[in-house]
Amino acid sequence: MLRRVVTTSRKPYPSDLSDAEWKILEPLLPPEKPGGRHRRYALREIINGIEYLIRAGGAWRSLPHDLPHWQSVYHYFRSWKRDGTWRRIHDHLHEEVRRQMGRDVQPSAAVIDSQSVKTTEKGGSTVMTGRRRSAGESDTFSSIRRGF
Repeated sequence: MLRRVVTTSRKPYPSDLSDAEWKILEPLLPPEKPGGRHRRYALREIINGIEYLIRAGGAWRSLPHDLPHWQSVYHYFRSWKRDGTWRRIHDHLHEEVRRQMGRDVQPSAAVIDSQSVKTTEKGGSTVMTGRRRSAGESDTFSSIRRGF
């Protein structure tokens, strides 16, 4: 079966994936669902659209016309968020960086800052901030009411 995926020969943006980056990301992305509609855009171009928005900022609708349509880019971004694809990519890349540094894949220690320890010992933010008084209990309000 012939699959038609829209590819463009456009001038690259600084945010576009390099070939080396794409080689790492491609196997981490979900495969096309069997029996469904075929992908209209190449996944690399979808990622390039997401990267463009992350680096340049702006709204989904402001994607340049030579990248995939903003609704397609948003669809993939949102569905990958829902199904955990972004989390899996993050975890894989994090483990790979630790491996390249010669460290264990999973960290063996955690850091708790002194501020977190202080607030938990005292009972959280409610103890730190104190009880709120209503306007009726306010000294200013009571003196105004009495005519002072």
